[in-house]
Amino acid sequence: MSKIVLLVEDERRIREIVADYFKQQQWIVYEADNGKRALEMFEITKPNLIILDILMPGMDGFSVCRQIRNQSDVPIILLTAKSDDDDKIHGFELGADDYVTKPFSPKVLVVRANTLMRRLEGKVSPQGHNLRFGQAVLNTLAHRLNIEDIEIELTPKEYELLQFMIQNKGIVLSRDTILDRVWGADFEGDSRVVDTHIKKLRSKLGHESRYIRTVIGTGYRFEVEE
Repeated sequence: MSKIVLLVEDERRIREIVADYFKQQQWIVYEADNGKRALEMFEITKPNLIILDILMPGMDGFSVCRQIRNQSDVPIILLTAKSDDDDKIHGFELGADDYVTKPFSPKVLVVRANTLMRRLEGKVSPQGHNLRFGQAVLNTLAHRLNIEDIEIELTPKEYELLQFMIQNKGIVLSRDTILDRVWGADFEGDSRVVDTHIKKLRSKLGHESRYIRTVIGTGYRFEVEE
């Protein structure tokens, strides 16, 4: 199946180099040089992945990310020249899945993109693909969460986080463990991103958030009554 990436970057030379690397890995590449064009291309191309520069004139990447997340859970990797952790956390709060700081290696960016896509494609076997807790059902084949037959929209990273916690129920998971298993060993942020995503996930789970227990000074545990 073809992989389609929408590359949003206002610097032409960077855009051309990154596009070439993705094409070498058999990606279909569409390009946009500003936020407004990015939203137009998103509607037209229906990409599997978006590489999104934050510092663009006019509509910045944060605004683009916010608008896309209002209608889609397509994976988003943010690009920025800033290394401020608060800036990164803001991106994750908006629903981004990964964050790459300039200057970066285009080859490494493509590797991270491929790794992200493999994680989201699902590595769980068909057996027992419905993970149940309380009134909630997480379908690992369809990547859908339903609570009392109502579908709850999750970002790809929220889905990965919830699935990982359910599959390790009863185990205390440190923030570092969660970062390594859900975000990957090459993640460039700090553990606050875990707390941010747990907070958003609890909000979406509503009453069923009671299963996510905070272990003070360590991390979290998914506790399901047997």
